[in-house]
Amino acid sequence: MSQDRPIILVPGKMHPRVLERMTTLFDVRQVDGPDASLITPELAAGVTGIATVNNVPSSLMDALKKLEIVSNFGVGYDGVDAGHAARSGIVVTHTPDVLNDEVADTAIGLLINTLRRLPAAEQWLRDGRWVKDGPFPLSPLSLGGRKVGLYGLGRIGQAIARRLQGFDLDIAYHTRSRRDDVPYAYHATLLELAQAVDTLIVIVPGSAETKHTVNADILQALGPDGVVINVGRGITVDETALIAALQQGVIAGAGLDVFEREPQVPEALMALPQVSLLPHVASASVGTRNKMADLVVDNLASWFQNGKALTPVAETPFTRRAR
Repeated sequence: MSQDRPIILVPGKMHPRVLERMTTLFDVRQVDGPDASLITPELAAGVTGIATVNNVPSSLMDALKKLEIVSNFGVGYDGVDAGHAARSGIVVTHTPDVLNDEVADTAIGLLINTLRRLPAAEQWLRDGRWVKDGPFPLSPLSLGGRKVGLYGLGRIGQAIARRLQGFDLDIAYHTRSRRDDVPYAYHATLLELAQAVDTLIVIVPGSAETKHTVNADILQALGPDGVVINVGRGITVDETALIAALQQGVIAGAGLDVFEREPQVPEALMALPQVSLLPHVASASVGTRNKMADLVVDNLASWFQNGKALTPVAETPFTRRAR
């Protein structure tokens, strides 16, 4: 065991750039997953940091007696028990900002794909149906004139809103409290937002508070021209209610990059022609993922070298105690 370099545990898969950079700075140890039963006495006594892709339960934290920091690959950290970390004096970090533009761009692309059915139109061409059957059917929906509601207006939500302004669309939002620094219409409840718009873009974190908040009542309020776009977390949308709303014409369409039980996607959802589905790729470009990887390592390096993380989550605004 290294006496000179902090020991960092990687419980499961990790971006190769993270592993490559960490090996030059730390004593890196890997186990198959975030399972406390995999922690040997040596690891329990020596690990001071974790690098993870959003999966650190409280049991794993408790098994590591000297744990100081959990560095998460991703802006969302719902798979890390941040509340337990806060109570235990462990800082949790994530990777905000570096992926804002990529996710916002994907949200706009997913919205247009959903409204204009562009993936289906491309498949029509590739299958030879343009020659055999003639032009692709007219899309029943378009972007112009739509009223867009943003459920969540953090960094990514604001980036999406700025892009929507370029399409001359009405924009409104719902968050827990009104923001004074944006020009968009505010609605105090998600239901009021849904009643005021026909397009709902979901970009809130996944949590017990947001689970299934986009439910049958919200979908009904959007109306028969309604469209739901989700680039936040799959748990926020009640998939059963969404499938029923799409099957029954309660809303007109949906575009989803995230799902409740990834990578499992309901067959009933995939069978619907008015949905556009992506395999959680909103931030999945080489450049953006490299920036995320660098921030994972830079958070660890700053913590152990300077005593302060670069991007701690709100629950753990800690500095390192002298050792």
